[in-house]
Amino acid sequence: MALQIGDRIPDFSAIDNNGDLFDSNEVVGKKPAVIYFYPKDDTRICTEQACSFRDQYEDFKALGAEVIGVSGDSLKSHIAFANKYNLPFILLSDGDKKIRKAFGVPNDYLGLIPGRATYVADKKGFIQLIFDSTSGKIHIDKALEILKTM
Repeated sequence: MALQIGDRIPDFSAIDNNGDLFDSNEVVGKKPAVIYFYPKDDTRICTEQACSFRDQYEDFKALGAEVIGVSGDSLKSHIAFANKYNLPFILLSDGDKKIRKAFGVPNDYLGLIPGRATYVADKKGFIQLIFDSTSGKIHIDKALEILKTM
């Protein structure tokens, strides 16, 4: 079942782009979190989205929020993607799709491509915004907009 506004972000862990085990409890429930799911590293729309988060990362940090990107790509792919575009935020490898399933992120395009969705949680870990759109750049504006109201 898909998460809804008002639900608490579930506990999850995964390997991040530094090769470390990321535990959601280190962020969720301690500060606002922007968790965004995207289909694939180094594709046009995903790269635009990641670079938009990068370009406005300081705005997220100024609002006390952490940005976390999640896709099914491998650690090797995430490292290359983060290095190529100087991404300052966490990328998590979700090859087994456990995190995607825990959030209930649907697939796009007749169920063939992993969906693109952004979840914004307040500092207590409760979801304040769910934004699902195939357009990558809009996610950043929507996330910043809701963070400014929290």
